[in-house]
Amino acid sequence: MRILFLLFAILPIIEIAILVKVGGIIGGWNTIALVIITAFIGAYMVRREGLQTLQKAQAKMQQNELPGSEMVQGLMLVVAGVLLVTPGFMTDIIGMLFVFPGSRHFIAGHISKHMKTRVVAGAGFGGQGPFEQPQSPFSQKTDDKDGDVYEGQYTDKTDSDKNNRLH
Repeated sequence: MRILFLLFAILPIIEIAILVKVGGIIGGWNTIALVIITAFIGAYMVRREGLQTLQKAQAKMQQNELPGSEMVQGLMLVVAGVLLVTPGFMTDIIGMLFVFPGSRHFIAGHISKHMKTRVVAGAGFGGQGPFEQPQSPFSQKTDDKDGDVYEGQYTDKTDSDKNNRLH
């Protein structure tokens, strides 16, 4: 919750202050040109890195491996694209950190580790994990140690009693 507050309240104020300061040093038009140039360079880099990440993910899927790291990096590239197109120098710096492969791999590793910790902690003690489907009361598992499967038929007497009364 605090991070969202920082992103939506404080970051725009910092961005405006930096833009005004840089505009006072290099001029308003030069600042606007610099923001537009960083947006174009960032969009190009996000596209290039995104295609490479997509190719790596497809290669892993062809080898029947889960492309978990590539999925996190792809999400980071989407966020980087949004940050780089947003006018401002702070968002451009954060976006570039997400685009450059070295820093992206480092950050993605920490995000993956954090996500694994949360998933494992959430699924502990036999509870239902965040990615598990709720179990139906009709599909309860038995403690049959032999693995035998028993089939059978049943008739719902409550429905037949109602049908008999109506006729």
